[in-house]
Amino acid sequence: MTLLTTPLDALHRELGAKMVPFAGYDMPVQYPAGIIREHLHTREAAGLFDVSHMGQVLIEGSGAAAALESLVPVDVIGLGQNRQSYALFTNDRGGVLDDLIITRWDEDRFFLVVNAGCKAQDIAHMRSHLGGQQITVLDQQALLALQGPAARQVMGELCPAAAGLVFMQGCAAVIDGVEVYITCSGYTGEDGFEVSVPGAHAEALARRILAVTPVQAIGLGARDSLRLEAGLCLYGHELTPDIDPVQAGLLWSVSKARRADGERAGGFPGADAIFERMASGAALRRVGLAVDGKRPVREGQAVLDGQGRPVGTVCSACYGASVGGPIAMAYVERAVGEPGTALNVDVRGKLVPVTVARMPFTPQRYYRG
Repeated sequence: MTLLTTPLDALHRELGAKMVPFAGYDMPVQYPAGIIREHLHTREAAGLFDVSHMGQVLIEGSGAAAALESLVPVDVIGLGQNRQSYALFTNDRGGVLDDLIITRWDEDRFFLVVNAGCKAQDIAHMRSHLGGQQITVLDQQALLALQGPAARQVMGELCPAAAGLVFMQGCAAVIDGVEVYITCSGYTGEDGFEVSVPGAHAEALARRILAVTPVQAIGLGARDSLRLEAGLCLYGHELTPDIDPVQAGLLWSVSKARRADGERAGGFPGADAIFERMASGAALRRVGLAVDGKRPVREGQAVLDGQGRPVGTVCSACYGASVGGPIAMAYVERAVGEPGTALNVDVRGKLVPVTVARMPFTPQRYYRG
């Protein structure tokens, strides 16, 4: 299969990136410094990520907010201009088809960023359900993420108007004569920004950002370990068509106005199933696992209680560089999901002790003003 490339492909190779297939793209998993150093550099300074493989979509038309509310359980109608909301595309069972970010550009224009591996099905889903809306796939746009405690200073030098943004807020701006859209969001738990930029200008912008001393290029490997430490879900791991927001611990993603007693209750796929689960409770819950010792655990491995009974499954795992040891997320039975509960993971027939841990493993440092 021929892999797609992003507008930064030549830059990645110039920087010595190790490239791997991901969601149909040839993407940098790491650079010569390695995943651990890239992870720590992002936590301590600033990292630049190429996330141009993500899907960028513009929804326009009269009643666009109400139309979007027919697909997601969030308050799109009440979303302010240049404000963002995390959202879920749900199915008729209440399971998750994808998670995404919705930004309101103005009254009837919404900018969506969806996951790379789901973007074809997401676009088809929107086209089949949002009749009357103009749906434009912004496939000529690249997407850069600048993350870390030094990101705000760097962005302030590039674009002073963006330096004052707070978490989940965006603005249209111009950098070096190029029109961009900047949001104060990201996937690391750190303060940071995402910049939607025309692909033809993406490499020049990336080179300018990388020329600033605190910034280094960061690959997908560290992006994954950073998000896991931050307790954030990854589609295909913590989120699937068989997992609903209640099980996933994402009840906050069902806005008050859309809940069973809200002013615009339901109206999205799987609403009744989700409301029932909200009332009765979920049999499984998403938890963090701190691994005792240095032996790593892996996705798909069974979680056992003290009597050796299977009580869950690991859905993501990595070495948490900021934590200093292996960590994981898992779905376990609700009865054994309280922080401090001692469990085991079956690693090829050997039991590795783990402890249910509070998430995030590393405190989130979003800038809220």
